[in-house]
Amino acid sequence: ASRLGVLQVDGTAYAVTRARRGDVPALVTLLADDELGRGREGGDLQPYLRAFARIDRSPDNLLLAVRSPQGEVVATAHLTMLPGLSRRATLRLQVEAVRVASSVRHLGLGTELLEWITGYARSHGAGLVQLSTDRSRPGARRLYERLGYVASHDGMKLHLT
Repeated sequence: ASRLGVLQVDGTAYAVTRARRGDVPALVTLLADDELGRGREGGDLQPYLRAFARIDRSPDNLLLAVRSPQGEVVATAHLTMLPGLSRRATLRLQVEAVRVASSVRHLGLGTELLEWITGYARSHGAGLVQLSTDRSRPGARRLYERLGYVASHDGMKLHLT
């Protein structure tokens, strides 16, 4: 995996890498590693592999796999650059599917990952980082607010399936 950076957490170095096709099972496990994800993730890997292929070939998408020193995938986030005309044509970085394995949660890895993402956004010319978080994840919301994210908009979804 191509190494994009290192997150130092309590003397442990976690490698930030571009996810590989072989990481998809571990990424799905991370997505399912909480109350919300358990009910909506898992099963047949084929849809995930098709989605991974589409993400991986898009120059505006980056799927991260954060690896422990032993190479285990312990965190992830999906980054998408969104060009647009609003806000004087500000380039936005959309952050989705931020997950940290329960085995390493509360060590500060999520904070380090989000700070790395902020640096990535700046270095790629983004003027805004945006994300949404499910209302059933108050801990994630507290983390985002502590890092300076502001709940300035109400998100809405229209489920098509």
